[in-house]
Formats: sequence, structure tokens, C-alpha cells
Amino acid sequence: MKYIHINKRIRLKRFVYTVGLALTLFSCSEFLDVVPDNTVTFEDIFSSKQQAWNALAKIYYTLPYVNNHLYSEYGLGDEYRVYLTNQIDSRSIADVINRGDQSANYPLLGLWSGTGGAWNLYQALYNTNLFMEYIELVGDMSETEKADWKAQAKFLHAYYTFLLVQHYGPVVIANNMVPMDATDDELYPRRSKVEECFQYIIQLIDEAIPDLREKANSDVYGQVDKTVAKAIKARILLFRASPLFNGNTDYSQFLDTDGKPFFPQTYEKQKWKEALDAINEAIEICEKNNLGLYTFDKNLYTYDRADYEANTERMQTLYDLRMLIVDPWNKEVVWGFSNLSPSGVEDWQSITNIPLPTGYDSFGGSYDTHICFGSTSATLAVTERYYTKNGIPMEEDVTIDYNRRYDIVKTPTEESAEYEKLRGILQPGAQVVNMYLDRELRFYANLGITGGYFRSHSNRIATSMFAEEPGGRYAKFGIQYLTTGIGIQKFVHPDTKAGHIARLVRFPYPLMRMADLYLMKAEALTQYIDAPTQEVYDAINKVRRRAGIPDVEVVWSDPERVKTVNKHTTKEGMLEIILRERDNELAFEGHRYWDVVRYKNAVTEFSKPNVGWNNTGTDAESFFVRTIYQQNKFFKKNYLWPIGLHELTINDNLVQNPGW
Repeated sequence: MKYIHINKRIRLKRFVYTVGLALTLFSCSEFLDVVPDNTVTFEDIFSSKQQAWNALAKIYYTLPYVNNHLYSEYGLGDEYRVYLTNQIDSRSIADVINRGDQSANYPLLGLWSGTGGAWNLYQALYNTNLFMEYIELVGDMSETEKADWKAQAKFLHAYYTFLLVQHYGPVVIANNMVPMDATDDELYPRRSKVEECFQYIIQLIDEAIPDLREKANSDVYGQVDKTVAKAIKARILLFRASPLFNGNTDYSQFLDTDGKPFFPQTYEKQKWKEALDAINEAIEICEKNNLGLYTFDKNLYTYDRADYEANTERMQTLYDLRMLIVDPWNKEVVWGFSNLSPSGVEDWQSITNIPLPTGYDSFGGSYDTHICFGSTSATLAVTERYYTKNGIPMEEDVTIDYNRRYDIVKTPTEESAEYEKLRGILQPGAQVVNMYLDRELRFYANLGITGGYFRSHSNRIATSMFAEEPGGRYAKFGIQYLTTGIGIQKFVHPDTKAGHIARLVRFPYPLMRMADLYLMKAEALTQYIDAPTQEVYDAINKVRRRAGIPDVEVVWSDPERVKTVNKHTTKEGMLEIILRERDNELAFEGHRYWDVVRYKNAVTEFSKPNVGWNNTGTDAESFFVRTIYQQNKFFKKNYLWPIGLHELTINDNLVQNPGW
């Protein structure tokens, strides 16, 4: 063969056997059974369409985990609280990183080398190179099919490279196969500068787009098409324009071997324009293909029909928000992650679901926790970030007493006129804290709270969250409980039931959805122009209207509702509003961590205590006590992830990231 497939971190002599190379693409046991000399060539693997399909599937399979909470980056930041099996060991690797225990000796979620619960993305990159080279050998495929599959592989190569840049900054560009007579520089390459990496990524996506289908058919949902490629390109350009990568002088002394900084040292406003253009192009093709914001239009659950009739507008909005993630492949999903674990036992749906209390279980009230671990909860920080009913932060709303938000109060009684707008949203006459009242509907749709409802197990469960009560900590379940006393139902399908894996309703986790694109547009436009315009407001208002809150320019100009009047008219103020909107709309979906990081605010935001309610409390007075469960730590060095020390030993040309 002219080329070899080499994992760049291991010496050439360990990859001399062709069978070893073939096995890196996918399991070849069926080939080993029929090839007498136990030698599998790439020509064998790409001898038919079905075999090429298997190879393509293997490339998709190395998309980093999203749904499996043990290895998912969704847990990074300050949104989730995962229970501890003991005082020092966490079930979630992200949770270990949150408390400051990342290490260069063995990086956790280390995409560079595949350490600490992550895929090796460099292995994935070389697999895409193999695929692109050998797909032409397949005989029973049309040229159009080959071009499309090759374009998918090319896009995934670009996407995996972006994920590496997102984590590590400058990376080694794996743009070709390594020849048999490779020089030391080819075997042990150097990191490319950040801007070169972004240019390489965008060039690959631009090359892939013309050969991709415009919109994937329903039988291949999850595969990359033009809508996916253009949307992800827009996100990549947004990152490129952000403060972490655009004129970041914090890395002025982080130098390549040529003595020049790896990061661009001069801020370029034009990068926001390039991001904006890409976002507009992505929105255009998505809307052309009938993608847009999700609204619920199916049969209502029986348990909500009476309240829906009495409180139609708000209940419709609640359902729009409650179902937008869990309704499989709905119109809002631009790209969905469907590499779901066969067992489902570590799925976010499983570990955020609550046990089924006695009185709700049609199977006899067994409190069955199988496929229903109830072990991962929301932090108090998330509950405080959600808006009030006026669509503004609690601390900005003049209609509430922010300093008394932790006071214990009762919800209105069912007979009162005040309760009419709370039907189906809050329980009547329940003891809650002040901050649980008068909140936006995303608060009630996404969370499981005391005095609210948790829709699961085909029931509407009136949750208390007090110990030994619905949603709360039961002694019989041991470590399976919501640590903070605040549930997350955003990823739980209402029809999912405890007891058996077959009762778990599966859905793709959104890697990109339309609300994200609209908020990206508002952000990029705000950054590019001198002062916000109606076009900015229109973009963010698309999302706000679906959430049932007032338009941004209406509420922020009203002195009877906000403290900082006209905050939306300044560039800095509007940017804060947009990022807060992203926090609320995209909560728990893995975006807040990277938004905070790319704006270089993580040292402050992610070094705060992890706080919740007292989960052993049996009544309002003992439960609603702010309790610290972990002190999170984010150091300046954490903006860039460490390259494993073993990599530096093998490749002397690599430069470690600062602080590691």
C-alpha cells in the first residue's frame, strides 16, 4: 500500500499490519472468517455498499457522548448536580472536572487521546481520511451516492477538528494519510495556529456542502445534510469571532516554535460579520425545508385536558416548551444525536426521572426505580436564572421583592381568581418559596419543583420534593435521589415509565436546533453593529414569543417592570440579555458552559458553590434551606484542556497548553 493509517500519538512500528489498520474502522470479524491468511485490506472493506455503509456508521459512532451522563459534557458548568457514590467519587466525569480535578497525567473527557471516558478524535479523523480515500473503490454505488457519503465524512472530519479546537485551541491538523516513507515531521507533527485551524475547518465544510443532500429523508435522520452543515458552520464561525479566539491577549505568551502566538492577538470585528452571514444562510435553508420553532399539535394528555380548557393559552405554551426536546425528530431539530445507548440506563432521561410514587402507579405503587434513577438534579443557580413572568431576570423585576425570594409562601387556593392562570402549572395551596411564583413558563416546563407537576410515567405527578414524599429523597432508595431537591424534566418523555427499558421513549438529543440559530443571529448582529436594531429584537423575540414572554424591546423600556430601563438599547446591555436568553432557552443542553468559556467569564461563574435545598427536609421550613453540596473550581488554565503528558513524551514537537 502507498499509505498507512497511523494514530499520530503512537510510533509507526506498531501499525505495520494491515489487519490492525482495518480493525480501527469497524469490527471485521466477518472478514477474518473468510480470508484464509487473516489479512483484511481496505479494498476488502470497501468492496460493497453495505460494507462502506458500516464504515460510515463507525465514523458517526465516534460523535462524543451527549446522552450518557457519565461521559457527557452537558454536566460541565453549574447547571447539574449529580449524586456522589461517596464523598470523593462522582458518577459523572464532568462533575469531577467541575470541582477542579482535571489532570494532564490522565485528562478526563480527553478528546485528544481518548482518555477519561472520551473517544479519541484523532483516531476518528484518520478514519474519515481512510473513508474519503477508499469510498471510490465501491462498485455497487452511484457516483452521486459516493459523493454524498464522502461529503458526510469530510464534514465530520471538519466537525471533529472543531471540537478539538473548542477544547484545546491550536491542534494538529490531520489532513492526510501518512506515507510509508514518512519523515519525522510527518510522524510527529506540530500544532497549527488557531486561525489556521478555523480556516481549515471552514474550507472543508465549504467543500462538503455542494455534494450533500439538501435535507435527509426520515429513514436516515441524523445523517449530515446541507441544513446540518450550514448550521454547524455558523456555530463554528460564531466561536471563531468570540473573545476566547478573537484577539485574546491572555495568550500573548503562548507561543509556537516559531516564537509567534498560537492565538490571534488582534480583534477583528469582521469575524462577527462572517458569522452573521453564515447564520443567515443557515436559517434560510432550514426555513426553506420547513424547519422552525416547535409547537405541540398532538393529542393532549388526559390528565391535563380540564386545566387546558380553563387555562388554554398558558397550557399550550407549557406543552410547546415541555415537549420540544422529547418529541422525536420534530421540526425544530436541525441535527440530532441518535447514537443512544442500547440500555438507556445512563441516559439523561433515566437519571433525571423521578420514582413513581404510590397512588400514581397503575402497577400497584411499587416505587420502581428501574430506568428511573432520580439521581441528577438542577442547581439553585439554574432556578434563579430563569426569568419572571415579565421575561426579565428576578433581580431586574420591580414587581417582585427580590430580597424575599426565599420566603416560604402558599400558592393560591383552587377557588381563588389568582389560581386561574396557574392551573396545570402549580398545585393549589402548596407551600413553596416566593421565587417559585410568577416565573416564566420555561421554569415550570423544564424543572420539577415543590408545589409543581412532573409529567412522567403517563401521569401528572404533584411533586413535593420533601423527604419521603413525591419526588423527594426516599430512604429505601439509598443514593438514588435528587440531591438539590430540584428536578429536571426537560429530557423526560411523559410516556416513559419505570420498570423496564422497553417503556423508555427514545428521542434524539439536539446537537443543533432552530432556537439556537435565532439566538446566534441576535448575538452576532449585536456584536457587529454599533447599537441594537429591530432586526436584533426580531431574532430574539422569535424565541421569547414561543416561551410566552413579552418582546424584549417592550419590557425593557417599561419602568414599571424593569430597574435598568432601556438596557436593550446598548450593545453591552443587549449582549447580556441575549446570553441570559441562551441560558434559559438552552438550559441543560450543554451550551451554557461553552458560552461562558468563549466569553472568558468561567473563572468567576464556575468557581461558585454548588447549591440546592436541604434534601432531608420533611417540611417547608426544613427543606427550603440553602445547602452547599460542592465547591466548584475553574482555574484560568481550564479554558484550554490539557494534552496528556504521554502525548508530549511521544511527540517532542507538541507544546503543552498554558498552566498544565
